[in-house]
Amino acid sequence: MMRQAGRYLPEYREARAKAPNFLDFCYNPDLATEVTLQPIRRYGFDASILFSDIFVVPDAIGYPVRFEEGRGPVLEPLSAKLVDGLEQGRAEAHLEPVIETVRRLRAQLPGETTLLGFCGAPWTVACYSVAGHTTQDQTAARIGSYRDPALLGRFIDQLVTASIQYLVRQLEAGADAVQIFDTWAGVLDEDGFRRWCIEPTRAIVAGVKAQRPEAKVIGFPKASAARLESYIDGTGIDAVGLDWTVPDTLARTVQRRVPVQGNLDPMRLVAGGKALDDGIDRVLSALGEGPLIFNLGHGVTPETDPDNVARMVERVRRG
Repeated sequence: MMRQAGRYLPEYREARAKAPNFLDFCYNPDLATEVTLQPIRRYGFDASILFSDIFVVPDAIGYPVRFEEGRGPVLEPLSAKLVDGLEQGRAEAHLEPVIETVRRLRAQLPGETTLLGFCGAPWTVACYSVAGHTTQDQTAARIGSYRDPALLGRFIDQLVTASIQYLVRQLEAGADAVQIFDTWAGVLDEDGFRRWCIEPTRAIVAGVKAQRPEAKVIGFPKASAARLESYIDGTGIDAVGLDWTVPDTLARTVQRRVPVQGNLDPMRLVAGGKALDDGIDRVLSALGEGPLIFNLGHGVTPETDPDNVARMVERVRRG
């Protein structure tokens, strides 16, 4: 599940209490390895997802990032001075603790368990940078992309360069595949989707495959159902994540082109019972002939009952 090492597990919360702040948690290989393995121990998932955060990339190149309790990520508002001061050369050493976590996971995971790495898509990362925090429908980022596309483009280019090397290093350390999360792709208009979602993702995919031709890259452009086919064509991704709003007919069309991942509504997992069972059955009925990576349509939420996750795993495996 996306965000599977999340706050829904009590053992996760115990581990989280050992780190003074969230970024320190991400950069601690002992803790990050532990919380990545916790869901595998509980449920025996077929794939393990590296515990980290999309904001380690801007942090690694010197963009000021912090996390505040109850508010989430807070970044310095985007400016030419900040972009001019970014340093690609510091990223390798800064991200070494995350790469060490990948190495440990590869060594400790059961041999048949896939290890997935990831990064945030440049547009989604940049959304938080323009205003310094998230805004409704990312209005600040959208306005910024119209008013000063050159500045945003320079920042996006920096994120692309850093993301390529970050993903390559994850693959070299033992990740079997990597995923690019574009949670805010759906707020863009037609031109914006091409410029800020497709083009940077295409650059990352091409950059990764130039160094690792065998690499498998999954793209996830949330809330972009009508543009999924143009996204696939434009980016060169090997598989695509589907959020829960993607209609079954479209999902089947996309599935004939690339493997799909998804797309159970995370709120069905929270609700449990018949709502959960019905949602699982729909995904399996519509997409179960494959190629399908059964998953949520977005991240698992903190209020999820761990017993509901066990019920989901059992039902999916039963078919």
